[in-house]
Amino acid sequence: MQLERKRQAFEDKGVRIAGISNDRVGALKAFSDRAGIGFPLLSDPDSAIIREFGVLNEEVPKDHQFYGIPHPVEFLLGPDRVVREKFHEASYRDRFTAGRVLVRQLGSDSGAARSTARTSHLKLTTWASDAAVRGGNRFALVVDVDLNQKMHVYSPEVEGYIPIDWRMEEAAGVTVYDAEYPESKSLHLPAIDETVPVYEGSFRLVRDVMIGQDRQLGDLLKDGKLTIRGSLRYQACDDKMCYLPTSVPLEWTVDFEQHDRQRVSEDLRR
Repeated sequence: MQLERKRQAFEDKGVRIAGISNDRVGALKAFSDRAGIGFPLLSDPDSAIIREFGVLNEEVPKDHQFYGIPHPVEFLLGPDRVVREKFHEASYRDRFTAGRVLVRQLGSDSGAARSTARTSHLKLTTWASDAAVRGGNRFALVVDVDLNQKMHVYSPEVEGYIPIDWRMEEAAGVTVYDAEYPESKSLHLPAIDETVPVYEGSFRLVRDVMIGQDRQLGDLLKDGKLTIRGSLRYQACDDKMCYLPTSVPLEWTVDFEQHDRQRVSEDLRR
């Protein structure tokens, strides 16, 4: 269902979606009709293609009714049919979201609603790759930074100055991955004859988070909403002076959905 919500965004990037499983055609059609899926769902009842891609779940015994199921893996293929990216977590409960793939691999701006914060030095716009998530989802948080004219901040590799630093609040049920910072620019400071790595103008920061199931998230969940918090600390300078270090609180709120546990009718089950 997450893929269906993002289908148009993928197609706008020239990417077509298809799903494959070892379910029978009737079961796939029942699910597709119920969930309103608009992309092809392919039936691989003997798991031949699943084996070719090397994603057969070998932990399921051969005499088990679910033998033949694949691991939950997504592949991003290029026009030449070569696999460009593979998205796979160790647990079958954990999934990369479609929005995360759009933001990280395809450079899309299609995500949740934006919120903004302003200081005397810059504007921050925060948003998430997905407007709705489920337990086990790995998605992306984004901070877009727009500095005032003639203003710069120091990048993380600077020495002797206060770098920009995106921190996340520790919270049960949330795994936070390292932030991805863009390439910095070298700026020469004539007054002190130093060259330092900085950011100027507009730039984007991205980091992944993975959330647990609802029972693990505690106070982060309220009225069907998930809220994750952090902060961005920086010291801004212009061509005349440096200003006091500033820390800006950050917040991302997305809808939290329950997993679809409805099964197909008994006559369509394996």
